[in-house]
Amino acid sequence: MLKQRIVTALIAVAALLLVLFFVPPAIAELFVALLALAGAWEWSAFLEPKGRATRVGFVTLVGLLIAAVALVWPDRAELVLRLAIAWWLAALVWAFFFPTPIPLVLRWLCGVLVLVPLHTALVTLYDVSPSLLLFALVIVWAADVGAYFSGKQFGRVKLAPMISPGKTWEGVLGGLVLVAIFAVVGNYWIGSDLRTLVPFCVGVAGISIVGDLTVSMFKRTSGIKDSGTLFPGHGGVLDRVDSVSAASPVFALGIGWMGIA
Repeated sequence: MLKQRIVTALIAVAALLLVLFFVPPAIAELFVALLALAGAWEWSAFLEPKGRATRVGFVTLVGLLIAAVALVWPDRAELVLRLAIAWWLAALVWAFFFPTPIPLVLRWLCGVLVLVPLHTALVTLYDVSPSLLLFALVIVWAADVGAYFSGKQFGRVKLAPMISPGKTWEGVLGGLVLVAIFAVVGNYWIGSDLRTLVPFCVGVAGISIVGDLTVSMFKRTSGIKDSGTLFPGHGGVLDRVDSVSAASPVFALGIGWMGIA
């Protein structure tokens, strides 16, 4: 399983680098939109009734909202990102009370709040600099890799057993430590003040965990283990972007507050 995960990750990273640095911006932004729509299709499995009409309807709704923000109201992008941060803070509180019933209207609304700001944040970061977008993604990956290996080696205390039994506090700590190390090294990449960059990156990594847990709440409520099978050993699109969907709006707004962009 680990070998399969590594091979899939290497292929995915190679494809990502190609999109970020070697294709025209219009194609790269189309790729981000298609990624969000693929996530919308997987999210639609959480909805009722579980028919094709429901799934197509949800994907259409997300697509229209993405187009509206990107093409009609581009000046509202910051508002979308602020709404996303408010949503993820609410999701953090929600995780403490899970399991809870999730009404149908909330499943639709939460899907929109996850996927539309995800697209907005990724495109915003790409427009500033593809390298900066890659930096944000590496923060999430470092948190994930650090949590995986430290959790395997030292994990004892469960983080959220009702949501994701495999996650531990030791894993969280290992992920945050690796992110802090990356931030120190990455300071030469983006040239920020180390005293603010390290805690900022650790904070972004922390909120990424909320994204992971939140999508897991919906999967557990719907009786779904993996959102899809697109990435062998990793699951579907949502399984890969759940953490990014929470981290990217925070990073996109934070770089402006820190004067990086």
